[in-house]
Amino acid sequence: MNVHTFKDYYANQVRLSFMRDPFSAVPGHVWVICRYQGRWLLTVHPRRGLEFPGGKVERNEPAEAAAVREVWEETGGKVAELLYIGQYEVRGRADTVVKNVYFAEVDVLVEKNDYMETEGPLLLDELPKVLQKQKNYSFIMKDEVLPLSLKEIRKRQQKKRK
Repeated sequence: MNVHTFKDYYANQVRLSFMRDPFSAVPGHVWVICRYQGRWLLTVHPRRGLEFPGGKVERNEPAEAAAVREVWEETGGKVAELLYIGQYEVRGRADTVVKNVYFAEVDVLVEKNDYMETEGPLLLDELPKVLQKQKNYSFIMKDEVLPLSLKEIRKRQQKKRK
């Protein structure tokens, strides 16, 4: 199994793999890298800052359904296509979190009155080159999960075009 190991923003050990469910068949969380009309679709978390949508998988909910639900709840985005990218495990001081990473193409963005625990969507043409130095971005965006996942997404898109 090809596993990337590194530390997250808070110096917790992270293991990331692009295999199917390498750490758990029932992950507790999802994180969805989203695109809408050629732009990055993020959500504005009031405490953590800018991040891609994600959250907890509810009891008896498939992870894919949780990913679609979280995108809707936090951005008003309706997922047209959802692609499993990988899974990562964060070993914290108190517990271990396993999170599936997805890539979503969103085809409709609806303005809502309530975006759950977030302040709603934000569209960006480009992500900053060095997220670690961006104070308005969430810690979730500041470790190696995002750049490695983006690289994997590009690799799969190129393969699909061939």
